[in-house]
Amino acid sequence: MDRRNVLVISYYFPPMGLSGVQRTLKFVKYLPEFGWNPIVLTTHPKSYYAFDKDLQQEIDESIIKVYRTGEPGKEKVKSFPSNYVFQNLIRFIASFFLQPDTKIFWKKKAIELGRKILSENKVDVIFATAPPFTDFLVAQQLSKEFNIPFVVDYRDIWIDNPFHFYPTYFHKLYVRKLEENILKEASRIVVTFRGTKDVLLTHYPFLKSDEVVILPHGFDSKDFEQFKDVKPDPKKFVVTHSGLFQDNRNPKYFLKAFAKFVETRNDGVTKEAWFIGIMRKSHLRYIRKYNLEGNVKLFGYQPHNEVVRLLKLSNLLWLMYEDNVRSPGKLYEYFAARKPILICAPDGYMKSLALESEAAIGVGPRDVDGILRALNTFYDLWKSDSLPAPSEEFLQKFDRKSITESLGYQLALACRI
Repeated sequence: MDRRNVLVISYYFPPMGLSGVQRTLKFVKYLPEFGWNPIVLTTHPKSYYAFDKDLQQEIDESIIKVYRTGEPGKEKVKSFPSNYVFQNLIRFIASFFLQPDTKIFWKKKAIELGRKILSENKVDVIFATAPPFTDFLVAQQLSKEFNIPFVVDYRDIWIDNPFHFYPTYFHKLYVRKLEENILKEASRIVVTFRGTKDVLLTHYPFLKSDEVVILPHGFDSKDFEQFKDVKPDPKKFVVTHSGLFQDNRNPKYFLKAFAKFVETRNDGVTKEAWFIGIMRKSHLRYIRKYNLEGNVKLFGYQPHNEVVRLLKLSNLLWLMYEDNVRSPGKLYEYFAARKPILICAPDGYMKSLALESEAAIGVGPRDVDGILRALNTFYDLWKSDSLPAPSEEFLQKFDRKSITESLGYQLALACRI
C-alpha cells in the first residue's frame, strides 16, 4: 500500500519533554502503520522547562523526516516560574503585543521552512496541533499557498481558555476572528474531549457536529509492557502525583489532608506522597508547613520511561485541577498504570470519565475533608488487598495506536473534501 504524506506542524516536539509533546509524538510514531508518512515541521529547542532524549528515540529520524527551524545549539533547561501570580502578570503584559500567543515570532520561520518542505515533497494534507495556536496560522497560510487541505487539532481550548489573556475587547475580537477563519477553512477539526467540541459548536454555528471529531488523549501500551511485572513495596502505602501543577493548580489542599491522614493512621506503616515533575518553589513550603518532610519524596522531572516505572511502584495515583476547560493527559496514563485514582476536580467530563473507570474516587479540588476520607478509604482497601483497577475493556478506548488509526481516517476524509 502506497503511503500518503502528511505534514505535521508542531512547535512542541521531542527532545522537548513534558506532556505537551506526547500526543503528537505518538501520532507520528504510529501513522505509518495506517498508510501515512508523517513529515514533521518543528523547532530546534534552545531553552525549555524539560528535555527527554528517550522520547526523541521513539521515532527513527532516518525514516521519518523532521525539519527544524533555526540552528541546533546547546539545550538549556529554564526554571519553572515560582509564583503563579507573577507568571500571569508576565502573560498579561506579553498579551498586549503577542497574539495569539508568544510563539507568533516563530510563524515566519515556520512558513519559510514549510514552503521548502512542500516544494520538495508531495504532501496530501497538513495537520497542525495547538497550543501554541500559531501552529494553526502556519498551517492555514501553507494550505492557501499550496492548495493543500489542513486539519487542526485542539489539545486545549483557545478563545475561552481562562489562562489566555486579552487586554482589551479588540484583542479578543482579533483572536476570535483568527479562530473563525481557521475553522471555516479547515477540512477537519479534532479535539481531545467533548467540552472543547461543545464550545466550538456554540460559538461557531456554521460548524457541523460531524466536522468536529473527538480523538481523546491516551496511552501507549508499549510504554507499560516493560514494567508489567513491577510491583509496589508491600510495606509502604504510596500516593503519587505526576506532572506539573500548572496555572492555578496547587497541592496544598492535598498536602493538608495527607498530613492529617499520616497523623491519624499512625499504625507503623510507612506512608509516602511522591511528586514526579517540576514543583513551584511556592508549593514546596506546604511540605514544611505540614511537617511532611519525612513523608514526601520529590523526584523532579524524569524521563517518561522512569515516570511509568514510578507509577507502577505506587499504590494510589492522584491528580487535581480547578477548571473544566482542559483534558489532562496524565489521567489516561494513570488508567494505563492500572491503579486506583483520587481525582480532585470540579464536576465535569474528566471527573466523570475517571469515575467511569470504576477505580476512582472524586472530590472537589479544595475539599480537604473529602480528600482525607478518600485516602482512608483507599488505605483500608489496600490493607485488605482489594484496591480497584480499571477494566481492560475500559482501557482499550484510550490506546494511542487505535486513536492514531482514527486520525488516519480523518486525514483521508480531509483529502477527499
